[in-house]
Amino acid sequence: MEHFGYRVWITVSQPYNIEELLRKLLKELCEQQKVNPPQNIQEMNKESLLKRVRYYLQKKRYVVVFDDVWEKSFWADIKFAMSDNQKGCRISITTRFKDVATSCRESSFVEIHELKGLDDEQSLKLFNKKAFYDLNGCCPENLVDISSKIVEKCDGLPLAIVVTGGLLSAKNRNAIEWDMFNENFKPKLKEHSVINKILVPSYHDLSYNLKSCLLYFGIYPEDYEVYSKSLIRQWIAEGFVKEEEGLTLEEVAEGYLTELIHRSLVQVVSVGINGAIWCRVHDLVHDMILKKFEDLNFCKNISEDGQSASDGIVRRLSITTNSDNFMESIESSLVRTLLVPKPCTLHESVVRQITTKCRLLKVFDGELAGGINVPEDLGSLNHLKYFSIEADKYGTAFTALPKSIGMLENLETFGVTQRNFTDERVIDVPKEICKLRKLRHFLGHKLNLVELKDAIGGMTSLQTLPTMQQMENLSIESSDEDIIDLDLNLPKLQYLLLEGQLEKLAEWIPNHQNLVQLELTSSKLTEDPMKLLKSMPNLLSIYLIYDAYVGALPSLEKLFISLRQLERLPTGIQHLKKLELLDFRFMSEEFMENILQNGGRDHWIFKQVSSVQIYDENGKCI
Repeated sequence: MEHFGYRVWITVSQPYNIEELLRKLLKELCEQQKVNPPQNIQEMNKESLLKRVRYYLQKKRYVVVFDDVWEKSFWADIKFAMSDNQKGCRISITTRFKDVATSCRESSFVEIHELKGLDDEQSLKLFNKKAFYDLNGCCPENLVDISSKIVEKCDGLPLAIVVTGGLLSAKNRNAIEWDMFNENFKPKLKEHSVINKILVPSYHDLSYNLKSCLLYFGIYPEDYEVYSKSLIRQWIAEGFVKEEEGLTLEEVAEGYLTELIHRSLVQVVSVGINGAIWCRVHDLVHDMILKKFEDLNFCKNISEDGQSASDGIVRRLSITTNSDNFMESIESSLVRTLLVPKPCTLHESVVRQITTKCRLLKVFDGELAGGINVPEDLGSLNHLKYFSIEADKYGTAFTALPKSIGMLENLETFGVTQRNFTDERVIDVPKEICKLRKLRHFLGHKLNLVELKDAIGGMTSLQTLPTMQQMENLSIESSDEDIIDLDLNLPKLQYLLLEGQLEKLAEWIPNHQNLVQLELTSSKLTEDPMKLLKSMPNLLSIYLIYDAYVGALPSLEKLFISLRQLERLPTGIQHLKKLELLDFRFMSEEFMENILQNGGRDHWIFKQVSSVQIYDENGKCI
């Protein structure tokens, strides 16, 4: 694959929007070319997008995969962009429909290949990889024979193999138990029966909480790529995640997602640099979930064609249409969750009704059409636990949040952003938000937090704060019993003070390459921080005050100590072989007497340090 200048994979599915598909393709090409996409890419029409994509593809040998195509018209929509530049390019289109494949034959560089099932060796290798992932795909001897029998019944269907392997990966590796599974495993599978014979049993094998978490993927459209951190926070707001001693709810939920991935019921699409993933479910898994919606009344999906997945009482509502006439057709007062997956937006007539008709709402995630403001009476939704809202890329974005947001006493996740990145205006956040003591994740883009500067300490549950991109100086203090557990992204941060207990030196600190000064007080750390801090080129000073560290610091070069109550110098400094500067400031008279060169009983502890600076309690250099 390395000899191709461009390598792109695009999932099409149904229904597809050709403009959005071309934008995604163009952005990928620009990224691989290491150039910015056109500033007006969101406003470009189909013809402009086709020409720009073709312009890039004419330059290099490329391979492009269009996965899961349903419509015969697809090739006619896309073919103009696919330049046959005689450089050995490849285009691959996957489909489950023969007439779709046939419709592509007019092109001279498109060939049709009908895929066959996996052979016995390939099937067994794939099964072992899923069933024994913790053993690097090596099957235990006691399960070799029974594994072969189970795999044979999968008829070479990859989905059947991986889901069956995932199901068995969660079971005891006992030959008798696997024999019993094989006895009940129906033979001669075909794709149309995978749902009933493979996926449904795999669903029923899940715990109650995991079943709900898997069903939640059906709220999103087919092939929709879900950001794992958002998904996990929604699960928590829904009450799907059980508390476990010693773990945060987020950590428990991450374990749920990991198990669904290991069972091959959820697919990982991509992994971000922070370890977060984008994931989705296979089309057939999505079909199975929608069938369960009908049985369990789990969610009502309202789509562009007016179809919905369930009737009766609606507690979860997923809107995949830009229409505004659906609210009257449901008993909205019982809705607990309202999701509007992109690229759909909510119109003003719908937004106005949310605060009056959906008073029991716990989860809201959606985008407002151009020019719509956040409702002033937002605070009336006092059951809200997850609130994420965007201003769309068109029209006038809202510039302020209502003060009533301070009434959302149960809110755990708050996110607000604008998609119009060329708009320089920011969103004013009122100080009332600091009343939200349960808020754990404060997310946003282009937020003005000036009003919060003297009150943010009231947000005692805060874990995530990736805002305030212009901040240069930050101090965070916690009480004796609380551990500072934050995830910050402040690219301009230069001065950081953390006062309170840390479980370990957070890995986000070294990511702040502009940090000049770091002060740690009462941190009670045991691990050597230099492995992390040595990668910070601009760090000039580290202040360690009052039990900042209770462990060893073999790489430390500069040490500042400032504590009036200190009478004796802590032992252990004599072991810091690389220490070059020792700075004592505002120390007590007793301490000064103990470190004096003539007669001081603690002077020997730092005699190997080449530079020592001492200031008395009045700040006078001695």
